[in-house]
Amino acid sequence: MRNCAAGVPYERMFKKMNANRIGVAWARPLLQLGVYAVLALGSAAWAAGPAAEQRPDAAKGKLIASQVCAPCHNADGNSVISTNPRLAGQGADYLVKQLTDLAKPPGDKTGRENPIMAGFAATLSGADRQNLAAWFSSQRAAPGTSGNAEAALQGQRLYRAGLPEKAVPACAGCHGPAGDGLPARYPRIGGQHADYVEAQLRSFRDGSRHNNEQMAQIAFRLSDPEILALSAFVAGLRAQ
Repeated sequence: MRNCAAGVPYERMFKKMNANRIGVAWARPLLQLGVYAVLALGSAAWAAGPAAEQRPDAAKGKLIASQVCAPCHNADGNSVISTNPRLAGQGADYLVKQLTDLAKPPGDKTGRENPIMAGFAATLSGADRQNLAAWFSSQRAAPGTSGNAEAALQGQRLYRAGLPEKAVPACAGCHGPAGDGLPARYPRIGGQHADYVEAQLRSFRDGSRHNNEQMAQIAFRLSDPEILALSAFVAGLRAQ
């Protein structure tokens, strides 16, 4: 039989078609295997490459801490100056965010303004911030103490239950019952210096610190005695 249009014998055409089908049947799985292999190798290279390069180095962070941060925060992050925060045991992601916000230019409403810290933070690279955060977050926080038992008692009620009549939520809801915080979102505040906590709550309230809208709204509803009470309680709270 012949194909009248092309003049090609039907038998030859069918044999060629069958051969093509067999070739395609063999080639398709091989092609798929090749694609999967390329994807697998690419994924492995991506996972090994950037992750390995960007992995924080606590040892490098320790070196920076001992040379730059120690005078104010101590080399291990356990500051003994009540107006300077304790950084030991703080969440790494939170520390990176604060260093990033502190390095932002004045007037940036997403930044955190502090004339002293801005100069230090601006000199740090992204890797430096990661390394410092890895170092401080790995250190054991020294226990804090409350110097005002009466105020701390009132602060305990505020911390545990909040002030529903003023739409102030319980601090424990975000920072945890023991003040451990929630990494990347809410800082560890258990054992933090009362003077530092008081200063930050006042800064949130008056708008001079504006890198956390949620805290600004909460602090705006707190009176001076309530801020003092919360600060006293938090200072003696033992994080786990």
